[in-house]
Amino acid sequence: MLHLRLITPPAGTDAVVRLIETTVGATHLAVLPGAARTPAGDVVLCDVAREAADELIGGLRALGIDESGSIAVENIDLSLSHRADKAEDDAPGEGADAVLWEHLTDATHEESTLSVTYVAFLTIATMIAACGVVLDNAILIVGAMAVGPEFGPLAGFCTALVRRAPRLAARSLTALLVGFAAAMVVTVGFSYAMDAMNLFSDAALKAERPNTNFIYRPDWFSFVVAVLAGAAGMLSLTSAKSGALVGVAISVTTVPAAANAAVAFSYGEYKQAWGSTEQLLLNLLGIVLAGTATLLAQKLLWAEQRRRTARTSHGAQAGHGA
Repeated sequence: MLHLRLITPPAGTDAVVRLIETTVGATHLAVLPGAARTPAGDVVLCDVAREAADELIGGLRALGIDESGSIAVENIDLSLSHRADKAEDDAPGEGADAVLWEHLTDATHEESTLSVTYVAFLTIATMIAACGVVLDNAILIVGAMAVGPEFGPLAGFCTALVRRAPRLAARSLTALLVGFAAAMVVTVGFSYAMDAMNLFSDAALKAERPNTNFIYRPDWFSFVVAVLAGAAGMLSLTSAKSGALVGVAISVTTVPAAANAAVAFSYGEYKQAWGSTEQLLLNLLGIVLAGTATLLAQKLLWAEQRRRTARTSHGAQAGHGA
């Protein structure tokens, strides 16, 4: 269940209450007239099943509540109520499958912001991966994958494509391009410094490296894994199962590929640098395609679910009328 806290102008409170009362899956409605001060208005509280929340939030935005007042949404960790149980049973579909588009857009907008923290995490992850590349250490490669924050902008770009949000798309693309460029440039300098301290060497980079040579040898498996990871990542975001994102992060070789390209470039190993760049681009493409396709499929499935629910509701009303 989700809890909604609304601030509504007094003239619009009745419309908001009617919308909530007619929303299947909404319950625990409370109205506090004149309780809000900034902005001034009424406070309306209600609980709603996750699978019904997107439609309700869309209706509230259509009433302009996000502009004239406010809409706040919180997760309810525990709700002991027969009414809440009935609301979840009445709502169409399953809560775990529901997509809160407004929440997804807001979350990916934040995650795809080009900030100092984002660039720092990506740069540190790339330098860790550089150490893993030279040492042929799979543990360091996995650690770098987990630290890398690049899935946020990728998810933001997928969301922007589905929701036709050009500003979010531009923000996400900028975070990806500038973030990886900065991380790779810093890692080139890091490679020079490590070489000066005799910790990196051209010989180590040219060695067979059985644990990490896949990074600069892209193949169809690279694309397949990226596609699967992209689908899993978007499902994790839309179902609020964020724990699965860790598995997604260590499934794709975006950060290790960027690191290998940077180290190879610092030693003039341009063939290996290009192979790593191909690996990076292949992973990015696979994630974007799969993530976008997953969101489109979820959008179509929920639209069909709502149509079936509407037909069932109309049929029940016709039966009662007869």
